[in-house]
Amino acid sequence: MTLQQIRSSRFAIVLVAAVLCFANVAQAGPPLICHTIEIGQAKSLPWISHNWNLSGGENYDTKNLVRDTLEILSPSTPVLVRMETLRRATLYARKDPVAAKELLARLHARATSAESSGHADALAWFDAGYLAETYKQWIGQNLPHMTDGMRLDPNPAAGVDGYALVKKAIGLRGSDPQMEFAAALITLSDPQEEHRQHALRAIAGAKTDSLLAQNLASHFIGPQSQTMSEILAKNSPLK
Repeated sequence: MTLQQIRSSRFAIVLVAAVLCFANVAQAGPPLICHTIEIGQAKSLPWISHNWNLSGGENYDTKNLVRDTLEILSPSTPVLVRMETLRRATLYARKDPVAAKELLARLHARATSAESSGHADALAWFDAGYLAETYKQWIGQNLPHMTDGMRLDPNPAAGVDGYALVKKAIGLRGSDPQMEFAAALITLSDPQEEHRQHALRAIAGAKTDSLLAQNLASHFIGPQSQTMSEILAKNSPLK
């Protein structure tokens, strides 16, 4: 195979993945998985991969997934970093159903424990809810050409309303444009009016949040795709 053929083959793989991801933007599907959240130099789970190669660090031991994820999700960790960390955790969790189930259980237990003690933790509820929604978009899903040969284990988040938990987190947190951005991504397909409100608040908040502004200006996948702000607006006119 010539160098030109190799390059053409790689481009074809990237193009197929991009088309498949973008085709599902209007559905409650891959957007939480396909789109990388910009986090600057912040620490997250190890990831050595291109956007279209959803495998991460090939040598990462998923036995450490729960410990590593919980360590990163400290009270000082920004919401955008939490989103990217939970995205990576979901991709790894598909390879390890035991770790997948334990991680969701631990995050939910952390949130309920804090609330039972009289100190409801908005970030803890956000983590549990956002992870549930990312799980539902990836674990157990059979997406042609993206998940061929991957495990199809039962989804531990089945029946969990992650969006309701994220809304609860927003209620506890108060004004948080980064959480609004997360909620807007979750509701890309519906409910439309709630999506519109989340998107409006995220875009307004980006005026004073440079990292959020960078994420809204980023392309969904590849330079030829729409920006995230364009996608949010297209799915629900921001008027």
